[in-house]
Amino acid sequence: MKSRRRRVISEINVVPYIDVMLVLLVIFMVTTPLITTGVIDLPEVSKSAPKQESIIEIKILKNESIKVRKREVNSRFLIVTQSQLVETVLGLITDKTTAVVISAEKKLPYEVVAQTIDTLNKGGISRVGLLVRQNNN
Repeated sequence: MKSRRRRVISEINVVPYIDVMLVLLVIFMVTTPLITTGVIDLPEVSKSAPKQESIIEIKILKNESIKVRKREVNSRFLIVTQSQLVETVLGLITDKTTAVVISAEKKLPYEVVAQTIDTLNKGGISRVGLLVRQNNN
């Protein structure tokens, strides 16, 4: 008689693991919508009107002339020189939150704008920005 040898199966049977994982997945899918989040009691604050920030506008034209005005209703531009610029702007500033914006002609050399910013910074005016037109592409 020949003895039959059984071969040992060395592979892992993954079917029971897949069954358990599918059951867990179904349980989580059913219970997740039932979980309620806690209600958060947020603190309340009074609503305040937005603070109007005063803005001083500086326009630099093609001929490098400088116009200054405070952005208010019916305000007019004052034509000033580079040497009068700091004194004029300081005269228009009302508080520390006043911002200065510079708008310049597109074809104007950037050096003129940089000199204007430098003049304002040397005069103690630090809140200086550039006014540009938004591209509508």
